[in-house]
Amino acid sequence: MSTGYENSPIVSGHIGAASCTLIDYYKAIEDSSAKMLDAARSEDWEQVVRFEGACAVLIEQLRARAHTEQLMPEQRAEKTRIMQRILNNDAQIRYLAEPWLSHCEQNMDGQRQYLH
Repeated sequence: MSTGYENSPIVSGHIGAASCTLIDYYKAIEDSSAKMLDAARSEDWEQVVRFEGACAVLIEQLRARAHTEQLMPEQRAEKTRIMQRILNNDAQIRYLAEPWLSHCEQNMDGQRQYLH
């Protein structure tokens, strides 16, 4: 079964972690974010969760790398643009997921009644 993690060039090994720059991590996170949005638009919530996991792995790798590396001045503007796109994707995903989350919550409420 696919986890979604292997689709990231960094996680999959297509780009070796040692040769990646910080901006590569931001780009990989943006890519996973875009794939999450595509999955949400298709109402494929399992894929959304998988790509969310890939983002979490990449973010941890980015944090570790940020301790030893800084962005070049020209990369800072690119990072800002990437972060804006990620935040926009996140807002759209949340909007699309809201009905699904409400449905899950209703199902959980029904199950709680049977537990007590």
